[in-house]
Amino acid sequence: MSKLSLTLTNLREERGWSKTYVAKKLGLSNMQTYANYEYGSREPDLELLKKISDLYDVTTDYLLGKTPTPEFTAKNERDVQNIVEDLINGLSNENSLAYLRNGGEEIDEEDAELIKAALEKVARRSKILAKEKFTPNKYK
Repeated sequence: MSKLSLTLTNLREERGWSKTYVAKKLGLSNMQTYANYEYGSREPDLELLKKISDLYDVTTDYLLGKTPTPEFTAKNERDVQNIVEDLINGLSNENSLAYLRNGGEEIDEEDAELIKAALEKVARRSKILAKEKFTPNKYK
């Protein structure tokens, strides 16, 4: 199965929708066409991919596996990674709070990974909140 087919199946099942229901919502003549997308034997064209992303309220980048966050485009994902990278770089210098709290020694790998995961989660949530706050209503 492709990333797209797995994503389509997961999105549909999360909502408790049948393949027939989704096919009707997309304006497809029969359920088998949509089922083929979930089975991975066919892929939708760009126009239908956009309809699917609108139906599930996710980006096409998310459907195609380019970003792990449904609301993010590939650019949003790069922005988050850059923010996290900047924050991580700031944690390793002698002026950082983590450095000072750890008695002037670098933190171990496990703690560093936990901090990185927490920072990434905060950066993603902040980006989502900013998009909600500053996106004009006509684009929502």
